[in-house]
Amino acid sequence: MERKSETSARFNFTEALIRQQASAESFKRGQEYYRSGAVGSLSRRGELIQGEVEGSQFSPYYIHLHAGADVIAGAACTCPYDWGGWCKHIVAVLLTCVHEPEKIVEHPTLEGLLAGLDREQLHALLLELAERDPLLADSIENKVSVLQANSDQTISQRQSDSGPGGTSVDQESLRRRIRSIVHGVGHTRSSETYWRVAAVVDELNGVVEQAWSYIADGDARNALDILEVFTDEFVTSWQKLDTSDGEIGDLVYEVGQAWTEAILSAGLPADELERWSNRLEKWQRSVDEYGVADAFSAAIAAAEEGWHSWSLQRVLKGEVIEEGFLPDDAPYPVEILITARLNVLERQGRFQEYVHLAKAGGQSELYVRMLVRLGRTREAVEFGLQNLLTTDEALTLVRILRSQDEIEESMRVAEQGLTLRGDKALLAIWLRDMARDAGDLKRALAAAVIVLRSQPDLDSYLEAKDLAGERWPQYRAEILDHLRHLDSFWVAGPVEILLHEGLVADAIAVVDRSGDDALVARVVEAALESHPEWVIQTCRRRAERIMDSGKSERYDNAVKWLVKAQEAYRAAGRDEDWQSYLDDLLIHHRRKYRLVPMLKALKER
Repeated sequence: MERKSETSARFNFTEALIRQQASAESFKRGQEYYRSGAVGSLSRRGELIQGEVEGSQFSPYYIHLHAGADVIAGAACTCPYDWGGWCKHIVAVLLTCVHEPEKIVEHPTLEGLLAGLDREQLHALLLELAERDPLLADSIENKVSVLQANSDQTISQRQSDSGPGGTSVDQESLRRRIRSIVHGVGHTRSSETYWRVAAVVDELNGVVEQAWSYIADGDARNALDILEVFTDEFVTSWQKLDTSDGEIGDLVYEVGQAWTEAILSAGLPADELERWSNRLEKWQRSVDEYGVADAFSAAIAAAEEGWHSWSLQRVLKGEVIEEGFLPDDAPYPVEILITARLNVLERQGRFQEYVHLAKAGGQSELYVRMLVRLGRTREAVEFGLQNLLTTDEALTLVRILRSQDEIEESMRVAEQGLTLRGDKALLAIWLRDMARDAGDLKRALAAAVIVLRSQPDLDSYLEAKDLAGERWPQYRAEILDHLRHLDSFWVAGPVEILLHEGLVADAIAVVDRSGDDALVARVVEAALESHPEWVIQTCRRRAERIMDSGKSERYDNAVKWLVKAQEAYRAAGRDEDWQSYLDDLLIHHRRKYRLVPMLKALKER
């Protein structure tokens, strides 16, 4: 039922795409994990890829990816990393997919597996799985209830659609559906409730998405009908759910945004706006008790103001162009309300009003995006050059321009962006690659040097060398000197470059600032012959730290360091010193019965 990956499993995404989704440090560490062979089993089932990566813990980390040939739709890892972008384990798995796709074991898709089963076989399979997993039985019960509620709603929709002036949303059927979804958690034991919340939130998100689809189609009335029932039911029952991971709060804020856009899209009369304002205030008071402040505040403001405020009308007409037309102390999230208004204006094709509001509301990215969409590229570029403050803002604009094939203008903005504050690595990589592909080698080389200063790694170093051609010697000396004195916690890249150039002493000086075992091991390997004394001291120190701690599960690692120390002793012609050191270790650790046989084995090497 399984086979090695074939050509059909190869991917078109590149290291550049992976690098864009990870921090510089995560990408570098993931690259080291990949090169050291830390990626274990890899399997693929359709667009789902699962992998294991050895980490600092006893058990491996598990990675789940949703990846097509050209795009990575989602990625998750069981490690605790939570600092933005992909973790090093995800990076390592993706690099394996790119460079060694033959390691992926292919499994048939579930759709393919189930296609050959008849109704009785599927029924028996489902019952057997449910007997093994009580949580699955609960999930099936909940899903069946939802499907039945959906079926009732579909029938009601058909009936109402055929009648004069009827609404296509059956609110009572929807109310039963929502109660069924939330009720599913009540059947689980308290220890299991936490794990069920994610599934419940997914179901509830499906209801909210129905409202969003109506909003997108310009049918705000049906969206309001859905949101009314959803909010009324949910606000009174969500205390049953575990809110410790924030998923419930996120859902409430999403509902608040949907309310804001539905109200602004509906063109409601004043009395109806007042009614919604009162109800939203009541719901907001209820969720305030659970710490979800301001979830409906923008929607309340939308109901109170509509489109008729004097200041907003001036903005839409272009009479107010400066930012800050709304007060900083407004009693609702100003940016949420502005973004909601912009979304409505865009859907309604009111593009000039959109431009005016985006500029006056300080939504620079949305402003330039709309200008480019309207073919007003020169305005977008000039605005960007005058108003960009950070490299991230510049990168956003250059990507917008690139999407419209404005190559020269995008590179012009990128050059300006590299003079701004912020991490320059991603923007410089973008400019380097774009300029190289456009044949502008001078611009590409300048960007490549900036990449090396902000995110040095061997690939970037070799890229700069290739771009410099005959001029490389003058760049090489300056770059290597910069790497020797780089004051940064990120030392993997400089070490890799220095080793590539055979500058072992410089690599030693840099790696001594690192606590990364894998990186130190690489330098140890390179320094065995030329710097055996450093190797001896480094390997002894790391091995002794493990042995002295008494953590028996890590004795294997201590022995690996001792093996390298032994090789360095021999390279230095100090075999007797090695034997004496090993005898001392046996005496000192004689009570550690798991370690002693390992040390004795070293005497026989």
